[in-house]
Amino acid sequence: MAEISQRKRIWGWFFFDWASQPYNTLLLTFIFAPYVTEVVGDGARAQSLWGFTVGCAGVIIALCAPILGAIADTYGNRLKWVWLFSVLYVVGACGAWFLAPDGNHLMLALTLFGLGLIGMEFATIFTNSMLPDLGTKEEIGRISGSGWAFGYLGGFIALVLTLGFFAESATTGKTFLGFDPALGLSAEAREGTRFVGPFSALWYVVFMVPFFLWVRDPKPEKPAQGALKRSLSSVVKTVKSLPKTPSLFAYLASSMFYRDALNGMYVFGGLYAAGVLGWSVVQTGVFGIIAIVSGAIFAWVGGRVDVKVGPKPVIRVSILILIAVAICVIFVSREAVFGIEVEATSKLPDHIFYVLGAVIGAVGGTIQSASRTMMVRQANPGQMTEAFGLYALAGKATSFIAPFAIGIATQISGSQQIGVAPLIVLFLLGLVLLRWVHPEGENEYGQSI
Repeated sequence: MAEISQRKRIWGWFFFDWASQPYNTLLLTFIFAPYVTEVVGDGARAQSLWGFTVGCAGVIIALCAPILGAIADTYGNRLKWVWLFSVLYVVGACGAWFLAPDGNHLMLALTLFGLGLIGMEFATIFTNSMLPDLGTKEEIGRISGSGWAFGYLGGFIALVLTLGFFAESATTGKTFLGFDPALGLSAEAREGTRFVGPFSALWYVVFMVPFFLWVRDPKPEKPAQGALKRSLSSVVKTVKSLPKTPSLFAYLASSMFYRDALNGMYVFGGLYAAGVLGWSVVQTGVFGIIAIVSGAIFAWVGGRVDVKVGPKPVIRVSILILIAVAICVIFVSREAVFGIEVEATSKLPDHIFYVLGAVIGAVGGTIQSASRTMMVRQANPGQMTEAFGLYALAGKATSFIAPFAIGIATQISGSQQIGVAPLIVLFLLGLVLLRWVHPEGENEYGQSI
């Protein structure tokens, strides 16, 4: 068999981001989530169900991710794990089809959605851990940024196709482009919108082909007796030893808070726009397109900046921008913009929010790409998959804080605008903890290098 070039291996790795992005774009954020709200008919109950589903998936991911990473580091062959969790992704995505407009099979659809979310997150752990094998230390920032950009492009195309040809309006039965749902799907039964699940699954299956054809993992060695026990013990040892590696410890804590805040922006952005500005699903879809396009462009740009200055300055500047955006969001409503009253028919609040969405997309893509690069610098090269398991754990361990804090703040204040203020605090915590992160990580003795 012909040797696969490094260029093909990199492109194959890119295709995981392209293939998996629709789960975030179509199911988690812009299409399926609003449809669940329509089906339930009660925004508060829908948000509660959605939060419980995502939260349960997050707990499973947080508990299992480091263990799976340690096992993979011991036994090798990360590709077989990607295969396994790809099956969960596909089955889970298809679950959206079962959610009828009358609410039948709601719990089945949500359960399968959670299963697919687990599959996507676990597969991401193993693909992320392959990043150091794709280039030198100086190159991985550019590679990571290009991968995020390519993934955003895939999500953008998937969203445009779904809005244009499948997802129908609840009132008109037409798609964003004014068509009946394609493939003879019934608008009355909301089959166009429900098709987002099978569409995402099919998209994943097709575009994972280059990944499995071109990405290679080192041939696994036969593990010694007791390797599984040692790999599990390694997880406990690594967690206990984190205080001895202050840079890694600080980075995991910092990323835990700022990634939680960023996810809060993503999850509540559409809900905020609908509640405060009265946006329709179509407007939310346009908002999503703008955020994805800017995210793709700036993830690519951010990867180049990462190569020149390193990931830490990129992360620091990104957090500062996101803090500014969170503050601006609080001062944008249908009645006023930054304290200046506007007419009820004014489009200024909409335009401002579109701009803020573009900034969130741009900085979100940049910071996530740089965060992945920083994790490579902080991790022990011999325990890379375990390290990304811990990275996933850090990303999920406090994933309840942002939605819980926003819920409490909103309930106490009675204002959605004030309700998003806790995001500012989470970003600030991440920024402060970043101070103790050494740009180049630490050696095996916990000394900065």
